[in-house]
Amino acid sequence: MDFKLLRAFVVVAETENIGQAAERLHISQSPLSRQIMQLEAQLGLTLFERSRQRVRLTGEGRLFLLDAQNLLSQAERVKAHARRLAQGESGTLAVGYVEAIMHAEVLPQALRHLRAQRPTSNVTLHALSSAAQVEALYRRAIDVGMLYSPPHDPDIQVVEIMSEPVVLALALDHPLAGQPDIRADDLDSLHWIALAEARNPDARRRFIENCRSSGFVPDIQMEADDLLTALRLVGAGLGVTLVQSSLRDALPGRLTFRDLPWFPSAVKVYAMWRKDDPRPLVGAFKKALSP
Repeated sequence: MDFKLLRAFVVVAETENIGQAAERLHISQSPLSRQIMQLEAQLGLTLFERSRQRVRLTGEGRLFLLDAQNLLSQAERVKAHARRLAQGESGTLAVGYVEAIMHAEVLPQALRHLRAQRPTSNVTLHALSSAAQVEALYRRAIDVGMLYSPPHDPDIQVVEIMSEPVVLALALDHPLAGQPDIRADDLDSLHWIALAEARNPDARRRFIENCRSSGFVPDIQMEADDLLTALRLVGAGLGVTLVQSSLRDALPGRLTFRDLPWFPSAVKVYAMWRKDDPRPLVGAFKKALSP
């Protein structure tokens, strides 16, 4: 279907006058008349009853006018959507993330800024380990990753987006809960709760190394799949753990938190994306990470 012929037909139908329609379409009357006849030939329909002064729609023409108007409106919507995609105002963005970025509010805030700038965009979120995010980015299952351990790849852009100190989480009735300053030797004989090593082996290795360099060895008695589960186990008096400082408000009335300024560790999260991804929506999300 030739949209040029459809537009000519609709304008002639609205004006019922070839001369006025030609003026609106910025063409002369003869080419416009030929376009209408060409459309009638393609359809096998007589769309207008013609007289010297006016043209009127036939019964078939009135029915076809509704279809033509709907088709042209849909075509305009498709064009407008394509423009929004090209400008990054619309489209779908797949984002992988680790738990810490949610607790620190970095990802929710970035999504809020993105929605303000690109209200018609669609974002899908995928909770994945660092290794799973790298694999997903390579096979283009996600567009942006937010992870603890980024890859060293010249084709992948990596930017640090969060660095948060860790704090010691204790149950309110723990013997150290009322002690203002906690030293390394205070932690040497305690039971510890840690995130499951399988989730991030590199993080477990760094944790053990940092503990040893600080002067104690953690006695890990339990593992948890997520930080809130680990804190609930702490609240139950089953051990202590280290978490990012933004979790200080977790489980009020059951936990207390202590700074360990001497402990050489922070929770770091990095954003990554493919350097060859030219889509404006990816660029808009990168800007939203540092508004």
